[in-house]
Amino acid sequence: MLTAARIKARASALGFDLCGIAPVRSFPELNFLPEWLARGYAGDMDYISRSADKRADVRNVVEGARSVIMTGTIYNTDADVGLKPDAPETSLAQIARYARGDDYHDVVKQRLDALLEWMRAESPEPFDARAYVDTGPVQERAYAQYAGLGWIGKNTCVIDAEKGSFFFLAEIITTLPLEPDTEALEQCGSCRRCLDACPTGALVDAGVMDSTRCISYLTIENRGAIPGDLRPAIGNHVYGCDICQEVCPYNQPAATSADAPWQAREGLNLPKLVELWNRSDDDLRRLLKGSPMKRAKITGLRRNIAVAIGNSGDAEARAALQQRRADQPSADDPMVREHIDWAGRRPPGFGEAR
Repeated sequence: MLTAARIKARASALGFDLCGIAPVRSFPELNFLPEWLARGYAGDMDYISRSADKRADVRNVVEGARSVIMTGTIYNTDADVGLKPDAPETSLAQIARYARGDDYHDVVKQRLDALLEWMRAESPEPFDARAYVDTGPVQERAYAQYAGLGWIGKNTCVIDAEKGSFFFLAEIITTLPLEPDTEALEQCGSCRRCLDACPTGALVDAGVMDSTRCISYLTIENRGAIPGDLRPAIGNHVYGCDICQEVCPYNQPAATSADAPWQAREGLNLPKLVELWNRSDDDLRRLLKGSPMKRAKITGLRRNIAVAIGNSGDAEARAALQQRRADQPSADDPMVREHIDWAGRRPPGFGEAR
């Protein structure tokens, strides 16, 4: 018999650090999405509004769905890696912890597919199911909460009291009637460290993110110019941001993983800004092959590095921005040039935000 306990045991054997079962119901947390979209908080992420109807209920994705198997995969590799937000080393490039290794979409999807394949082989009856890793029309944080993986924190991340929040979510939506877990209860209390620490004021309220002000959105999802008033607050972040997680008490310290795919690639663990900028376009493509950082594209990454260098006090890096090189055609993109010019005029200094 295919039980929830057996599925969890198999998930653990496949490398998942967390696994729980959520029932399929009309949870109140699923109802905020239309208002969030109406406020414009999704920015240019049009794919969210296009799939809003499906996101309202997983039964719109898998007809007759009765259970959502939620998994969590820890990607933090060292509790002390990275710069502390209150004492940044401005000559180094900050890259979000999840992006320093291999692309989680590929790695976690392989494990999730293996879990689903095993489930089909073990089930005495056929069933329908869909597996997603951060790509499906699913409000996965709500289901993670009802699967007992953690609560949705004030920083909008799912937080587990013992393991923290540095973990990937992935899910299998299925018609199987599995025994559900108990909903995780909110434990943020009166703490507001994440809200106070966000340099751009993206956390407009507890559990409410204005993505258009979030450093992760600005350096990854945003394809155009970074708004001028937010550039100083980018600091030395060239891809993503971990500040609201780093200040969270439940990440003091956070759980870590020795899993090979999440270990920082050479050249992506706090590289010097000047060294990252000086790489040719072809070298950057080789460095980012099989990395989640491909999402920003080379021009986006150049844009981000230019802003970080403009914020830094690194004279060598600032001088490197002004050198025109044939092996860096992306630096001649008009959008990138505008950020290079801004960096050249920018007095060095962090923290001019909100």
